[in-house]
Amino acid sequence: MNTRCKLVSAICFCCLVSMGALAQESGEGGGAAVPPRHHPPQDRMLHEKFYSTWHMPDHPNQSCCNMADCYPTEIKSVGDQIYARRREDGKFILVPPEKVEHNRDNPDGRNHLCAPPPSGYNPVDTVFCFALGGAT
Repeated sequence: MNTRCKLVSAICFCCLVSMGALAQESGEGGGAAVPPRHHPPQDRMLHEKFYSTWHMPDHPNQSCCNMADCYPTEIKSVGDQIYARRREDGKFILVPPEKVEHNRDNPDGRNHLCAPPPSGYNPVDTVFCFALGGAT
């Protein structure tokens, strides 16, 4: 392959990889829909205020979140356990009881999860904080 063909092939490959990543982030591409990583504009200030002052229920001196780690989420209950949907892959992860907020209202009555994306940096299915919708 000559140099020009290699360059064109490399550019095409990069474009395909970028398009796939964008499709996955927007929920397209045949898999389960993945919610966007950004908060709706009308909720942004409300969430920023809540998240910036939220501390871990089991470690009150540690902030549990930021705008990248926290988001409204769906839940399901199995017995007395709560599972929250992680935005990046749609997986329902167990919320440890000590991570559930009981001492303040959430900003909008929805469920909120603070959790890192699945990666090698944190233990599997880590939850920093969780607020149950309608809880005080």
